[in-house]
Amino acid sequence: MATLPRIVTYEEWLEMPEAGEGREEVVNGEVQVLPPPKLPHAQIIRGLLLSLLRQVDEEQVEVLPAEFGLIIRRDPLTSRSPDLAVFWKAGMVVKDGYCHSAPDLVIEVISSSETRSRKLAKLTDYAAIGVPEAWLLDPRHRTVEVYKLRGDRLESIQLTYRREATSSR
Repeated sequence: MATLPRIVTYEEWLEMPEAGEGREEVVNGEVQVLPPPKLPHAQIIRGLLLSLLRQVDEEQVEVLPAEFGLIIRRDPLTSRSPDLAVFWKAGMVVKDGYCHSAPDLVIEVISSSETRSRKLAKLTDYAAIGVPEAWLLDPRHRTVEVYKLRGDRLESIQLTYRREATSSR
């Protein structure tokens, strides 16, 4: 007989130990432990992080990699961990050690452990809290899809494809 997943409340979740290896998200009260990113995924995120940090005023802008919890809603509890999130510091709301405000930009990288459909489900959650822009990077297909908030959903407005570099001899 299969057991149903245990549903946790926000208050119960606050009492739980922080995730060890890998990352953790909570979707509709169900804790989901994600495997740690593979090296290529981590390298893409690091490259994006470094590039963004060179272009922003760190006194005003916070650029965070996935090691933080973004509260989507408290009931049923949903907390996501975007690969990268960019916030204007003046608009950040932090409570209980977690971010309770929408990032100004979310970047998600599709990896072998996380499918496009799972990333699209995350985009639905980001739209629910008012994230104005999201980028979905697919390294395997070498694409970047840009989403803008239109009403209550993030809509794809641009798909950029990067061709393989050609060598000249």
